[in-house]
This record gives sequence, C-alpha cells and structure tokens, in this order.
Amino acid sequence: QVQLVESGGGLVQPGGSLRLSCAASGSIFRTYDMGWYRQVPEKKRELVATVSSGGITNYVDSVKGRFTISRDNAKNTVYLQMNSLKPDDTAVYYCNAQIVPIGATLSGYWGQGTQVTVSS
Repeated sequence: QVQLVESGGGLVQPGGSLRLSCAASGSIFRTYDMGWYRQVPEKKRELVATVSSGGITNYVDSVKGRFTISRDNAKNTVYLQMNSLKPDDTAVYYCNAQIVPIGATLSGYWGQGTQVTVSS
C-alpha cells in the first residue's frame, strides 16, 4: 500500500512564500515522475509542475519564475517552493506520484490535498 502525505499549506499575504512537501511511503519499488496540481471550486484540476526521477522539471506558464519544484529521491519526497504568491494561486494543492509498488504495476497516486490561500 502506498500513501502520499502533504504538508505546508496555509494562509499567506500576496507577495509571500510557502513551501509544500509531499512524502510517499509504503511498499515502493520505484518512483517515477512526481508533481503538483491545484484545483479551485468548479474548475478542473490543473498541472502546476512536475519533476522526473532524473530532475527534469516542467511548469505551467503562470508559475514560471515564481515556483520551484524539487525532489529528494532517497526520501521519496517532492517539494514546491512558491514565491511571489498571488491571489490567483489560491487553491487546494495536490501532489501526484507515478509509483511502482513492490509486486505491482505502475500506478498514479494522489495526496489528500492542502489548502493554499493568498489574501491580505
């Protein structure tokens, strides 16, 4: 069984910073791409950033230059450093990981979500 546990959300003023963390645990054989998505009410979940096991990153245009995704492969953990936050960044943020569990095939796993609110 594989679990993703997120932490680090909260309330921040415009221009502020937050760092999200997501740790994968359980019977993990290998972890491939990890990423962050976000969702606001009545809208589809959108990709924010991804990072491959080799460190290749990808960002949605609206966060380029402000957000940085990174990972610690030894800890099966992915991070999202968010700087210069804007009210439009307000959303529930979900982490995702493509994982091969021991004795099983590749599947996508989601965290429980963490609320990020940018407001003065």
